[in-house]
Amino acid sequence: MLQSKLFTKTRKEAPKDEVSKNAELLIRGGFVSKEMAGAYNLLPLGLRVFNKIVGIIRKEMNAIGGQEVFMNSLQRPELWKKHFNESRWDEDVWFKTNFSDGGETGLAFTHEEPISNMMEQFVSSYKDLPFAVYQFQTKFRNEKRATSGVLRTREFVMKDMYSFSKSEEEHNKFYEEAKEAYKKIFNIVGIGEQTYLTKASGGSFSKFSHEFQTVTPAGEDTIFITDEEKREAINKEIGSPEDGREERAVEVGNIFTLGSRFSEPNLNFKDEKGEQGVVFMGSYGIGPARLMGTIVEVLSDEKGIIWPQSVSPFRAHLLLAIEDESAKEMADDLYEKLVSENIEVLYDDRDLRAGEKFADADLIGITSQVIVGKRAVESKLYELKERLSGEVRNLSFDDLVSELRK
Repeated sequence: MLQSKLFTKTRKEAPKDEVSKNAELLIRGGFVSKEMAGAYNLLPLGLRVFNKIVGIIRKEMNAIGGQEVFMNSLQRPELWKKHFNESRWDEDVWFKTNFSDGGETGLAFTHEEPISNMMEQFVSSYKDLPFAVYQFQTKFRNEKRATSGVLRTREFVMKDMYSFSKSEEEHNKFYEEAKEAYKKIFNIVGIGEQTYLTKASGGSFSKFSHEFQTVTPAGEDTIFITDEEKREAINKEIGSPEDGREERAVEVGNIFTLGSRFSEPNLNFKDEKGEQGVVFMGSYGIGPARLMGTIVEVLSDEKGIIWPQSVSPFRAHLLLAIEDESAKEMADDLYEKLVSENIEVLYDDRDLRAGEKFADADLIGITSQVIVGKRAVESKLYELKERLSGEVRNLSFDDLVSELRK
């Protein structure tokens, strides 16, 4: 992409009503725009990061046998009332509306009820189990505290997975597989060292659950680190200072044992003896945009964002650093060659001073910067600068391509 053609622009300051670092940097860098409190638009750079995070999650969910679906956001009240005598339908988290021809509907904030209801069509025998399905679906929650940028919003995409098993033992096996898949995801996106498997309350679902909590001052939760080496912790809601070191953290994922709460009385199966059993369920969630915001909170400095290579909007940011015809020809040629090598590159071809380009590059935070300036013209070597370390190397074209492919 040519930066001169990118309709978004960087900003020196974020809106005055933004108090979270993630929103300030994402807005200033041109990744998102704010629609209203708790609602953000993904702009081209932000959507590229978001889609890479989704791709990483999808790969790991597929690896443990997940099957992807896409369900409705519109929900019928009778389904929710059937399971919980109207209590879940009456929760104030809902956004509700009415059809033009009468009747009430809600915009889903979760999908346990609808998916268990849907599976009644497909499960009748022990031979149909186990399996797991997941989706990337827009959720709507009437959050009272939408002040944390993209970490807590009223409209957001959630990857929610649901597992269906014949027994608790069978469920536990998949639960552990999901746990390891989540750890892998957080390692790949660059926050594994700051993220802890955290024992937490199961709320109304089960006695306990597990959260994945990333340590950051921006977090709304308090955790106690119980095992630094194993990256394990306990949430303050069930723990105390005696359990370990206290930290602020943001929840980037969670896994629940649902048991038979959402499968009774209609989601059942016939076992090998012809006797009726109730499906045992689990739930597993990650919010890609929240994960994007958490990466920004954890991996940034005074200059701007530092994207890990796995989710960087582009692999390289090509900067033409001097007003010189030879340098421009060299940069243009390099851009065309990198594109032909299938290397994702953002080329800052704008008519701006070098200092402005460098400042914007550090704010946007693409993993590697390739600089074409006076030194490159004289030596015919390209300057490769890593955003995180600041390390600079002068490389030939072949060596540059080799590095960018790693």
